[in-house]
Amino acid sequence: MSDGISGLVAGVGRDFRFAARMMRKNLGFTTVAVVTLALGIGATTTVYGWIDAIVLHPLSGVTNPNEVVAVESLTPGGEPITSSYPDLVDFRDQLRLASVAAARHTGVSVGEPGHAEQVAAQFVSGNYFDVLGVKAALGRVFGPEEYPDNPRAFPLIVISNHLWRSHFNSDPQIAGKTVKVDRHELTIIGVAPEAFHGSMAGYTFDIWIPNVMRPELDGFHTNWQLTDRHNRDMPGIARLKPGVPIGQAQAEIAALSRHLAQIHPDTSEGISATLVPLWKSHFGFQSRLLAPLGVLMALCAMLLLIVCANVGNLLLARFAARRKEFSLRLALGARHWVLSRQILAESLLLALAGAVLGAVFALWAGGSLRALLPTGDYGVALDFHLNRSVLLFIGLICIASTLLCGLVPVLQSVRVNLSDSLKEFGRGGSSGQHSQRVRKLLVLSEVSLALVALIGAGVFVRSFHSAEKIAPEFDPENVLLAQFFLSTSGYTLEQREQFCYRLRENLEAQPGVAAVAYSDGVPLGFEPSWWESLEIKGYQPTTSENMSIYRNVISPGYFQLMHIPLIEGRDFTERDDDAKGTMPVMIVNQAFVKRYFGAGQAIGRQVRGWGDWFTIVGIAKDSKYNYLTESPMPYFYVPFRQVYRSDMSLAFYARTRGEPNQASEMLRRIVRDTDPNITISNIVPLSDYIGASLYTHKIAARLLTVLGVLALLLAAVGLYSVMAYSVAQRTHEIGVRMTLGAQRGNIVGLVLREGMSLAVGGMIVGTLVAVALAWETATISVSGATMNGGGSLLVRGSATDPLIYLGAGLFLCVVAVLANYIPAQRAIKVDPSVALRSE
Repeated sequence: MSDGISGLVAGVGRDFRFAARMMRKNLGFTTVAVVTLALGIGATTTVYGWIDAIVLHPLSGVTNPNEVVAVESLTPGGEPITSSYPDLVDFRDQLRLASVAAARHTGVSVGEPGHAEQVAAQFVSGNYFDVLGVKAALGRVFGPEEYPDNPRAFPLIVISNHLWRSHFNSDPQIAGKTVKVDRHELTIIGVAPEAFHGSMAGYTFDIWIPNVMRPELDGFHTNWQLTDRHNRDMPGIARLKPGVPIGQAQAEIAALSRHLAQIHPDTSEGISATLVPLWKSHFGFQSRLLAPLGVLMALCAMLLLIVCANVGNLLLARFAARRKEFSLRLALGARHWVLSRQILAESLLLALAGAVLGAVFALWAGGSLRALLPTGDYGVALDFHLNRSVLLFIGLICIASTLLCGLVPVLQSVRVNLSDSLKEFGRGGSSGQHSQRVRKLLVLSEVSLALVALIGAGVFVRSFHSAEKIAPEFDPENVLLAQFFLSTSGYTLEQREQFCYRLRENLEAQPGVAAVAYSDGVPLGFEPSWWESLEIKGYQPTTSENMSIYRNVISPGYFQLMHIPLIEGRDFTERDDDAKGTMPVMIVNQAFVKRYFGAGQAIGRQVRGWGDWFTIVGIAKDSKYNYLTESPMPYFYVPFRQVYRSDMSLAFYARTRGEPNQASEMLRRIVRDTDPNITISNIVPLSDYIGASLYTHKIAARLLTVLGVLALLLAAVGLYSVMAYSVAQRTHEIGVRMTLGAQRGNIVGLVLREGMSLAVGGMIVGTLVAVALAWETATISVSGATMNGGGSLLVRGSATDPLIYLGAGLFLCVVAVLANYIPAQRAIKVDPSVALRSE
């Protein structure tokens, strides 16, 4: 038996050596095949690397990351929301099948007042690092001594490796030193590992603070952030116990959440909870990119099929040229499987060379996704590198390419009829009609897939440009946006409100400033708006109805500055404050009125939120809030002076009479004059900022365009190669036709008809496939979270726009004509006498 294995190994070795000699002998063929494979493998690897970094393995530096899942609360309607800190504490203390931790992202100021720098941070529970299995690179992380939920008891922080190097000069004695965070002196106890970025998929953080310090840093005298179950602003993570399936843990947390709802009906009635894999989490960077990356991966699969068909065609042509050799070897006693092994050996060497070159291409292209991402308050953790998962993927792609490229030639070698083949070559005939039919079928499939890719690119480009033209129903032009994290100032809530009043007065006094307003959330930003659970007097929701409604906390003058008309009622005024005896008020949009009041009167109706009853005093026109592609949805506004809380951010808007960019320095100066201790997070024209809501559409459009053009070029190369080979094989026939009087135009028409028939057939099949896929893609959302509506990946109507299909078809026809024209020109240059003598 050992002799048989040794013989097999020796035979395989000979096959690879022979294949290598053949590749060196035919460098032109080898170069075209390897470059073609490198394009397909490189593009596919690049997209897979993004999926691996953002979706499959988003938590770098974590022990056994596959055991880590996301904790999400569910509304009575089943919509995913974040949890309250008390709920997560109960989950932590009472679950047996999973360990639960809490982590809320925020921004903090680090350094002395006046020189502080904004840094991305997370408020975390004491067991956070233990649940993730993260050990300190220097010093220590939070341990059991920091697990208790004693408010303000642990003025400690852990910093990232990046912050340690960039701001503390890699000080080996950093543990035990203090630093000002939001004007509070906190002690650094350790440095996280270099690979660890935090627990929110896709984002990178530099500081981790015990959540029990949150009231202190936010300037609150009470601890409501740690005790209020109604305040559901805390994402949770969990680690499954070893061997526990996620379904079993889901059942346990669902049962516990039902029990908590019975104990706390005033805040938790109907609220449930579940565990989901991180890639399915509705909160994180991956939720926005999951849909476009899925579409990109599907198109890369098509591209790889085109590549394999192309290389398969080249190998089939090689087989046809060597068909007589193979026939003679079979006649002398060679076995079919030995010939098949030789073909697969050559195919594997080509795939390996293409994989190596493709990996280099992927390393070069891997960072291109960053250029398409919007700048936000938190860094993006997109570390593209050839890790074990990506290398394994390349290996699988390499094997798949080997089989796909070599399959047709291998089948052809098995189908060789020895008698017919020898007779055919004895007559000096061509390589066989069956081989030609197979090659044409491969090209037809290439054209079909190329058209699908081209239509897909056209659909997404059209959708992106259509989305850009959607009116947000407010006017962002000539508006300068400045964002602040007042929680980082160490001020009380009253001091923050006073800062807003002073800054507004100082800005309104500046020449060139037409209006000033401020709010908690910015419409059409990087993340959706915050929401509030409402109770509407006189409206009875269904059992499963979600009453969590998106909202904004605004100053007087917001609607006037944004040019949002008030349909009915009045705007907020400075008298709408939190003074004793002042009536809480609310303004709702048209969709809110239609949904909850129908044809009834809305002004004067009462709505309960934040534990208070608000009276509706105005109705605003519908506008866009989270996505330009969203459908109309209920939305409401409340006055800043009545509702502003410590966990809310702050955005200032200044409508200028000139170019808003020119007012940026003026705004910075006014902020410094008003309060030098306040750090500005971001200053940007509002029209530029709202473009962030379309970044998923932009990614899909631009990258699909690149892949579509690449697929088109590869299909054109495949069509050209088949027609060039066909002309070469029909040299004798063309010579006979020209001897019998055929005109050059007839010969050109003959070649073009044959080539265009393949192109047209491929386009018919490709159109049918594209239509089916377009209908499916049109239903995909750009975000997993769907509360009160969401944005679709395609603008309605883009997927079935006939102009896109017609344009893609015409473009492909032009390319097909060009691909067929060169072989046709070669055909008319055939010398009849030479062609006849060659037979």
